[in-house]
Amino acid sequence: MQVLASVKSATNPVASRPAVASQAGHSLLLTESARSLGGPPSLLAALTDREREIVLRHGRRKVLYRGKTLFNQGAKHDGIYLIETGRIRVFYTAPSGREITLAYWHPGNFVGGPEVFGSGVHQWSGVATSNSNIVQLPGKDLRALVVEVPGLAIGLIEGLTFKGKCYSALAQMLGTRSITERLAHLLLHLAQLYGVDDADGVLIGAAFTHADLAHMVGATRQWVTISLKRMQEKGIVASRRSQIVILRPDLLQEMRGLGD
Repeated sequence: MQVLASVKSATNPVASRPAVASQAGHSLLLTESARSLGGPPSLLAALTDREREIVLRHGRRKVLYRGKTLFNQGAKHDGIYLIETGRIRVFYTAPSGREITLAYWHPGNFVGGPEVFGSGVHQWSGVATSNSNIVQLPGKDLRALVVEVPGLAIGLIEGLTFKGKCYSALAQMLGTRSITERLAHLLLHLAQLYGVDDADGVLIGAAFTHADLAHMVGATRQWVTISLKRMQEKGIVASRRSQIVILRPDLLQEMRGLGD
């Protein structure tokens, strides 16, 4: 990604967040600088209605049900995939089979880079984590479209720039922060994105399994399960069915070692 009323104060960095059902144009990124990076740019946001029509006319629409793969690591590139609805998780799989989640991308974002014009192979995989509507823009068509619609070229450059910054920040966090610090940071980040005010505190209003959290912080599912159990024993978090409630965000702040 159970808080007592007394915790909902100015020292609580997430309690004032409104309920969030979906975050169009946003993404879930495990980076310390996510806030300063701002939200990812929407690919078609700056286009006129006519330009959008031109671009989408070249697209191939598909429905992707939850759990279905959009593209596989090592498969040949063929353009990009624009997310209209739903959520796509992109992740890298090591030779050992271990996974690390790079990001969760939401409507308005595109996935399938960085070789957007269709050469080379995918460096990671993409899978739907909720039912999603996708528009594929083949590389050959995309190359022609950026000449015809300059605003699309700018959107691609801005999107790739944002992704480059995010993945660079992710590499820095994985290399410099302990797993415990990364888990604390992730829980606070999930509360910021999906936080719902609750009678007991801040409920992370989106379901993530322990395996999901492990893939995001670069740990094993067993480690995450044990760590969350310890946090629960200390009154920092609480579990409510498949969701997590933040009880002591101030202690999570201390655990992630940022002090802000």
